[in-house]
Amino acid sequence: MFNIDLNSTYTLILTIMLFLFGSILKNKLKFLNNFCIPSPVIGGLLFCILTLILNSFGILSISMDTSLMPYFMSFFFTVIGLGVSLSLVKKGGKLLIKYWLLCGLLAYCQNGLTVVLSKICNIHPLLGLMCGTISMEGGHGCAAAFGATIESLGIKDASSVGIAAATLGLILGGILGGPVAKYLIEKYKLKPSNKTNTYSPLKNTTVGVTNTYYGLTPFMFFEQFLLVLLCMTLGEFITTLFYNITNIILPSIVGSMFIAVIFRNVNDKTNIINIDLKLLDFLSELSLGMFLTMALMSVDLLKLSSLFGPIVFIIICQVIFMILYATIICFRILGKDFDAAIIISGMIGHGLGATPNAIANMTSVSQKYGHSDKAFLVVPLVGAFLLDLFTMPSIIFFINLLS
Repeated sequence: MFNIDLNSTYTLILTIMLFLFGSILKNKLKFLNNFCIPSPVIGGLLFCILTLILNSFGILSISMDTSLMPYFMSFFFTVIGLGVSLSLVKKGGKLLIKYWLLCGLLAYCQNGLTVVLSKICNIHPLLGLMCGTISMEGGHGCAAAFGATIESLGIKDASSVGIAAATLGLILGGILGGPVAKYLIEKYKLKPSNKTNTYSPLKNTTVGVTNTYYGLTPFMFFEQFLLVLLCMTLGEFITTLFYNITNIILPSIVGSMFIAVIFRNVNDKTNIINIDLKLLDFLSELSLGMFLTMALMSVDLLKLSSLFGPIVFIIICQVIFMILYATIICFRILGKDFDAAIIISGMIGHGLGATPNAIANMTSVSQKYGHSDKAFLVVPLVGAFLLDLFTMPSIIFFINLLS
């Protein structure tokens, strides 16, 4: 077998090529556009299927350096943090509270479902728990962190099961969110509000915030870019300091978002600099595309194939429950309107995979049917910032209950 080892530069080049290929393919093939499949999912997933075929037949093995992936994710979440102001949270109102509570209930339901299914499949419930909220709403970072905790309790392969489940969830969350929203929009003939604006999840008119895009200068670009990098760096320092003091592991994106949120709200009062939201929005879309493409193209489907059986059965049940819960319960509680349909595409994205999935799903649906200001306000706030207030206690509760 011929082996190719790509360094970080070649991996980045491949990532950009696959992102562009996915965008072109989405525009060329009508069914991909109709079902609102995000471009990064198309390019990344097709490549990992290709590498599976080549590897299975002993033709070619490709290894990639994805060390840049955490930085893309951190950049994206930091920009989301810069878009969170107290005025925005207040603007979310009852809809934000409803969505937050529904996501919190989902966290407990996902974990409860794994307990029942683990008994049916005759596997240790802690191993099954790795296919619950830990990997579905928590993602790869949460799976790695809590997997190590569960392995310390004597459960073998917990981390690998959690990472595999998170990977499958990332793929399925990116594939299913758009089609489900399409089904709801077309079934109920939903239309966007007349007050809807052009897509901009960070859009606001707060003092100290500008929306300049044309006439961009190097000074303007580096000023905004430096702001994000400083928030990322300080956030990583805080999470490291927090771990050294408490011995509790937090993803670095939590610290970065925390610093970004604080700066945004202080800047709203003091007007230290003008935050260019359109430029940051553009940069966050780039980092989102790079993260999702790189995450999916580096999936080793050959390793996942060894997990067929009880674990895959639990994941499939999680997906079925997620879709039923989102369409039958959440869609109605959230208003059964166009905004609710867009929110549902985001809920499936981060309920099975990650918040970048949610944004990609909503963006893809919005490009076809219209924009929802409410959806792009509520989903990022909950999925990337508020959700941990429910997921972490749920995970800790079930680990202690089952150990």
